[in-house]
Amino acid sequence: MRTERFDVAIIGGGPGGSTVGSLVRRYDPTARVVILEKEVFPRDHVGESQLPEIGAILNEMGCWDKVEAAGFPIKIGATYRWGSTDELWDFEFINSGRFQDEPRPARYVGQRTETAFQVDRAVYDKILLDHAAELGCDVRQATQVRKVERDGDLVAGLVLDDGSRIEARHYIDASGNAAVLRKAMGVEVETPTSLQNIAIWDYWENAEWAVEIGVGGTRVQVMSLGYGWIWFIPLGPSRASVGLVVPAEYYKSSGVRPEELYLRALSEEPRISGFLRQARREEKLAATKDWSFVSSRWQGDNWFLVGEAGGFADPILAAGMTLTHTSAREAAYTILALDRQEHDPVWLRQRYERDQAKRVRQHMKFAEFWYTANGRFTAIKENCSRIAKESGLDLDADSAFRWLGTGGFALDTFGSAGLGFMSVESIKQLAQQFTETPSAWQIGQNNVFRMNVQGAKKTKVAAFHEGRIYAEDCLIRGDQELPFAGLYGIVISVLHQTSDIMEIAEGFLAWFRREPWLDDINDSVRLAFHTLEAMVATGWVEASHDPTRPRLRFLSPDETLGIHPNRDGEAVSAPS
Repeated sequence: MRTERFDVAIIGGGPGGSTVGSLVRRYDPTARVVILEKEVFPRDHVGESQLPEIGAILNEMGCWDKVEAAGFPIKIGATYRWGSTDELWDFEFINSGRFQDEPRPARYVGQRTETAFQVDRAVYDKILLDHAAELGCDVRQATQVRKVERDGDLVAGLVLDDGSRIEARHYIDASGNAAVLRKAMGVEVETPTSLQNIAIWDYWENAEWAVEIGVGGTRVQVMSLGYGWIWFIPLGPSRASVGLVVPAEYYKSSGVRPEELYLRALSEEPRISGFLRQARREEKLAATKDWSFVSSRWQGDNWFLVGEAGGFADPILAAGMTLTHTSAREAAYTILALDRQEHDPVWLRQRYERDQAKRVRQHMKFAEFWYTANGRFTAIKENCSRIAKESGLDLDADSAFRWLGTGGFALDTFGSAGLGFMSVESIKQLAQQFTETPSAWQIGQNNVFRMNVQGAKKTKVAAFHEGRIYAEDCLIRGDQELPFAGLYGIVISVLHQTSDIMEIAEGFLAWFRREPWLDDINDSVRLAFHTLEAMVATGWVEASHDPTRPRLRFLSPDETLGIHPNRDGEAVSAPS
């Protein structure tokens, strides 16, 4: 049996595998990397809508310009109909709320760092895999892993379909829901019972865009039905991905085939069916279990899980590809750090696993919160209490729902408060819309704020920059972490000097005035206050009210630049 040896062997040539391979080769051009892909690209794949975080990773990989040159629609946000109202709401990525008209292809600067792509996966995945090959990865398509050889918790080798073997020092499972390595290593998964949906989708040619904003800009559409929801994602000038998500139990009880359920749903949604009135189906109907899950382990002695091989969060917030690219980037960094012997290898592996599992769980929580807010998914509301209890809080369903909507999950991106593309302010505004009650700010109701680190332990958290991992100080208590970095570090520093809200505001101003590179000091101060609010929600700060001291006023308006009623009929792009 012929055996080839590599430094890194990657199962799966999708975005996860391509990202790992590209970043390992970029920062260590001597590394021998093989990517094993069972299919031949191009091929269609579901999961086309991205979040802005991916842009920075594509830029780091060195393939932003290639993806931009493909002319994919620019995702500037999304239009939702959700909850108890039939009103349409727009969610904008760009802080100013206005997409400036500019020619394409464009560079990864300015407003393009705040936007995302809506990608035709047949084209996108091939661009990324070809890029990995150009960087020196040994890319082998039409190559299937027949067997994973084990030696305890070590992967001893991979047997391919032609009978040859691959041996490597590090193995990556980026095989998506096939989870080739995860299953072979006997890793169990947890599946939350409240998010057991199925997805049915097809592609349409000659579909109309819901709205065209500037050059290439548009929004995805998410329309709630009485028994599920529909996505509409433009993939190009005339091609669109259109899918239906329904609870698995509803599908089973309907007694109809997936195609009949799919077409019936489209006929019942006038907005989406209007975009398709001149379109034709490609007759590529597909269906899958869209169940949220997270693996009990993400790493072993010489292997890592990446993307959907390790976990998946419901697609309602389009986080799937972001989670895949992010975990792939951090897996690449971890391999590079292990090879350089820069940190304790046990800490590196455990840190990777904790970060990935927590990130997926955070998005699960927000998805559950989102579904709870839709009156048609009432069975999920009680689950909010379970989510809160996992963080050490004993709350009833309504209180837990409010907690989730006010920052109870607010550590998704290192050093800042928020989840996905949503800031704490946006999350509060969203909760206000869903509950039809004012969303209170703890930093507006109180004026005395003191750190609460009782029961917390000191640890280190990983920060990733230019191919290296940096160990930053951090506190941990239960499943809550508090890094001494980014905006959290600034808030901690100011709270060590004062507990008064007015002096805290002055402390934030003084801090950011020392940073000449900042374009908008007021915006930075606002984000610092958002971080303080999240620290109160997660118990790191105790808030109280002293009637002898003044308070600052914080409100969640019904409409902001980030979330507002749909304005498709208005001029939504600003002149260049």
